[in-house]
Amino acid sequence: MKLRSAFTMIELIFVIVIMGIIGKFGVEFLARAYETFIYSTTNNRLQARSATTLDFIASRLQHRIKDSVIVRATQAANLTALASANPANNYLVLEWISTDIEGYRGATAPFWSGIIDIDVGVDVGASAYLQSPGTNTAALNLQINTLSYNGSGVNNAAIYFIGANSDINGYGWDGAIANQNAAMHPISANGVANQFVPTVGTFVGVDVYEYYKLSWTANAIVISAPDANNMSTLTFHYDYQPWAGERFDDAGTKTALLMEDISTFQAMSIGSIIKIQVCAKSRLIEEYSLCKEKTIY
Repeated sequence: MKLRSAFTMIELIFVIVIMGIIGKFGVEFLARAYETFIYSTTNNRLQARSATTLDFIASRLQHRIKDSVIVRATQAANLTALASANPANNYLVLEWISTDIEGYRGATAPFWSGIIDIDVGVDVGASAYLQSPGTNTAALNLQINTLSYNGSGVNNAAIYFIGANSDINGYGWDGAIANQNAAMHPISANGVANQFVPTVGTFVGVDVYEYYKLSWTANAIVISAPDANNMSTLTFHYDYQPWAGERFDDAGTKTALLMEDISTFQAMSIGSIIKIQVCAKSRLIEEYSLCKEKTIY
């Protein structure tokens, strides 16, 4: 006769109690672990996206003409110099004139030298030109054409004399520049590799300085109106020339989406230093947001 062992009533009760404890705290532990994972993933994603966006904007602001930076409360609003802007206001548009720096990043010599021979060209009457030793306008035209995806060339460019007096109204933000007495000097090529001719007016009687920066585009960072969830998108605009009367929202302007789910984008100026801040929100976790800042000298 074979005997078969079985659980006693007390053992069954202990098993039931232990299973209940495991069931109660095990589910709570898994829920906590999942919640921690969601928060960690969301935080890492927002951190990475915000850092990438700030680095992109800062890398372009680094090569700005410092007096040219403006903000607008709305896309159609009048401009305000960033240096004079009220930090308490929410501005939707940040704009600046960007100097052409791409030619200085390659392995070959840059296509514009940044130097004007002030003893040549500027006193030749109505057909006066600027001579820039070491400049190659044909190669420069090809470079700008490539960077703008066939949208612009050297004949759309302008130069800014380093050391010249300038104010915010001299960049073309309020309309095309009509003469060469503004901060920006619209130029074009005349078939000679190291010469610029004026696109409007003449250089006669205009203060010409030895060193210059060349620009073929302004840049704009635009934050959209909030959607139903109070979130916005951040867009980068380029390939437009304010000195020719163009605006960032014109049909031919190039745009690139920088970041979605933005709650705040702010910029402020402290002297010649600019601080920018981006705050992003999560659609996955309600009321979870993250802000990052960057300083550009």
